[in-house]
Amino acid sequence: MDELDSAILAELQSDARQTNRELARRLGVAASTCLQRVRALVHRGVIRGFRAEVDLIALNRGVQALVTVTVRPLQRRVIDDFKAAAAAMPEVLSVFVLAGNDDFLVHVAVPSLDHLHGFLVDRLSQRREVVSFRTSVVYQQVHNPVLAPL
Repeated sequence: MDELDSAILAELQSDARQTNRELARRLGVAASTCLQRVRALVHRGVIRGFRAEVDLIALNRGVQALVTVTVRPLQRRVIDDFKAAAAAMPEVLSVFVLAGNDDFLVHVAVPSLDHLHGFLVDRLSQRREVVSFRTSVVYQQVHNPVLAPL
């Protein structure tokens, strides 16, 4: 990663829909150089894809929560099965496997607190490997839209 690669990443994270020609103009390089660098970043796995960022409220999913989950027994099969099952639930945005007191952190987005309660009681708690969970409702979220190498 050099300065040009970092600049390309910053630009694409800010606006992935811009054309290669526009990206090259903003960076002050030839379009062919820019295209070659972007392709190399994709090939190396630095850029994993180009996505549309969606508004959860517009999708009627304005209530977010972070749910810590403990499962038993702690076996690879149980962990892998829960991870896959949770990730497949339509309410779930992300599943993190943790070290420490909790085994998972599950980020969910639902239409209302009633839907959140239903998800927790009717879906999550019904899984036999789940022995406990704690829920924190998210009031606000801020994320860094542009990541750079450290």
